[in-house]
Amino acid sequence: MRIKFSIIALLFGAITTINAQDNTIPKSNAGIKGGYSLAAVSFDGDGETGQRHGFHFGIYGESFISESFAIQPELLYSQQGYKITNSSGTFTQKLDYINLPLMLKAYLSENFFLEAGPQIGLAVSHKEEYDGLFSSSQEYDPNSFDWGLNFGGGFKTNSGISLAARYHLGLGDLYDDGKAQNRVWQFSLGFDL
Repeated sequence: MRIKFSIIALLFGAITTINAQDNTIPKSNAGIKGGYSLAAVSFDGDGETGQRHGFHFGIYGESFISESFAIQPELLYSQQGYKITNSSGTFTQKLDYINLPLMLKAYLSENFFLEAGPQIGLAVSHKEEYDGLFSSSQEYDPNSFDWGLNFGGGFKTNSGISLAARYHLGLGDLYDDGKAQNRVWQFSLGFDL
């Protein structure tokens, strides 16, 4: 596991230190971002659960590879999970992740961009809550590793303030039994440093 994190850290560092030689390519930058998350889970492709409201925050590095394209690795803490409500009450699965997205950003104009890329995640905590007629001490044991794809877009001002929306399509199974996969909407505010 340490080898994986060492490789990811080296890759993150290498990408964020790429320097452009051409003056027409915008400068690389780094920043902080955070915002609101709506997380759910898709069970066996039969629709999604109720959403867990949460937040995310972290750092990013944006390295331009041409005038219109950039690579943006990120390191984010993200509250995820889901809710299931029925006549007996509400079950909430709280999952907190450290996520490493690697986004390819395409600037359609100087300020508007689309982005897409892979993401891996490591669950750092999980907690189950029962609210209603029946309570249980049953504990679910989700898989620690998650992976998937992100898609989004946004607006970035010339001063480095960005507003963005992103959808995470989880492709890794949340549990060993069944096909439960993360689905997360993130709405972010970012600031170049």
